[in-house]
Amino acid sequence: MEFRVCTPEAQLTLLARGTVEILPAQDALLARLRQCTRDGRPLRVKQGFDPTAPDIHLGHTVGLRKLRQFQDLGHQVVLIVGDYTGMVGDPSGRSKARPQLSQAEVEAHARTYLDQFFRVLDPRPAPPRLPVEVHRNGEWFASMRFMDVMRLASSYTVARVLERDDFANRLRQQQPISLHELFYPIMQGYDSVAIRADVELGATEQKFNLLVGRVLQETEGQDPQIAMTLPVLPGLDGVQRMSKSLGNYVGVADEPRDMFGKLMSLPDRLMRDYWVLVSDATEEELAEIESQLDLLEKAQASAPGKAAGPSPIEMKKILARRIVAMYHGAEAAERAQGAFEEQFQRRVVPADLPEWSPEPGSTEMGIKDLLVRTGLARSGSEAWRKVDEGAVSIDQVRVTDRGHRQSLARPFVLQLGRRMVRVVAGR
Repeated sequence: MEFRVCTPEAQLTLLARGTVEILPAQDALLARLRQCTRDGRPLRVKQGFDPTAPDIHLGHTVGLRKLRQFQDLGHQVVLIVGDYTGMVGDPSGRSKARPQLSQAEVEAHARTYLDQFFRVLDPRPAPPRLPVEVHRNGEWFASMRFMDVMRLASSYTVARVLERDDFANRLRQQQPISLHELFYPIMQGYDSVAIRADVELGATEQKFNLLVGRVLQETEGQDPQIAMTLPVLPGLDGVQRMSKSLGNYVGVADEPRDMFGKLMSLPDRLMRDYWVLVSDATEEELAEIESQLDLLEKAQASAPGKAAGPSPIEMKKILARRIVAMYHGAEAAERAQGAFEEQFQRRVVPADLPEWSPEPGSTEMGIKDLLVRTGLARSGSEAWRKVDEGAVSIDQVRVTDRGHRQSLARPFVLQLGRRMVRVVAGR
C-alpha cells in the first residue's frame, strides 16, 4: 500500500498529543515516520493486553484510542493478547505477586477481550486503514525449548531487572519476588521482537517493559522500537488507577444505565481527564469544554456553591451521555440519562427493587453489617470506606456516621452509590 495520508510532521503532531513520554525522543518517532513514508510502508504499532479479567474498562481504552489514531493514519495496529504473559502476571506497579491464572481462565477472558477491543478499533476498515493484526504470544512462547528460554534470559541481567521501582520496593520491604516474575519484562520485550514492532504503547507504569523491548530488538539485529507512554486513567474513587479488582471502574460492556450512573459518581475534578483521555471529543469541542471547566472552577473557588453557568452535575451529564453514546448509541444514552434523572434527581425509587430481610426478631443493625449482609458492600472495610465517602444513604438521606444503627421496625431503601435494595421486616 502507498502510504500518503498526511505528512510525517502532521502525523507526529496528532500522535504525540496526550502522551506522557516518547522514547528515546519525539525526533526518533518523526524519523521513523519519515522512513516509512519513503519506503511506502506503514508503521507496525503494538500494544499488549493480558486477559486477567473478563472485561476491559475505560482505562484500557486510553491505549486503544491512541491505537485507533494510528489505524486512521493507515498504520498497522498489532494487538498482542498475552495468553502466556497473562499466566505469569505483570508485576508492574504491584507490591506483591499477582495470582497465577490457569490457561483455561486466560483463554476465556481473551475471547471477551477481542470482542471489546473492536468497540474502539475499526473491525472492518476501508483503505487507507488496515485490518488489525491480532496475535496471542503463545504463538512463539509455546514452541520454545528450554535452551531457547536460556538464550533469551541471557539477554538481560538480574541487576537491571531489579532496578525497576516495584521490585526495588519489594526488596526493601522484604516482600518475596518469585523467579517467574523476573521473566515478565523479558517476555513482553520478546513480543516486540516476534512481531518486529516499530512502536509500542503502554501506560506510564509500563515504561521499563517497553525499554526492555528496545534492548532485545537490538540484540536480535532489529531497529529498536519507539516507546510511547500514556497517562493512567484515575478510577471513579479519584484516588487509585481504574481497576476492576478495586471496583472503581466503568466497563466498556456495561449496560447504558450502569455506565451513565457510574460516570455521574465521578469526582468533579476528574471531568477534565475523562474528556481528554476517554471521550471522542474533537479538538474544538475539547477547547470549549476546557473553557467551561476553567470558568466553573474559578467560580467555585470564589463562591462555592454559587457557580455561574452550567453546574458540575449538568456538565457531568454531558460527559456521561457522550461516553455512553460512544459504546451504545445516542438513543441508549438519552434513555440512560432520563432514567438517572428520574431515579436520582426527581427522587423516584424504582418499584422493582430487590428485597432483603433480616433474621426474624432483629430490631436494629449497624450500617456496616447492613451493607455487607445485603450484598451492597463486599467487605466491612469497603462498607466503612463508602460511608466515609458519603456514598451511602437510607431513604435518600445520606449516612456518614460509622456508628449509625438502623431500626428494622419498618421497611426502608438502603443505597450504596447507584445500587439500591429494599430492606423489609424479617419473615
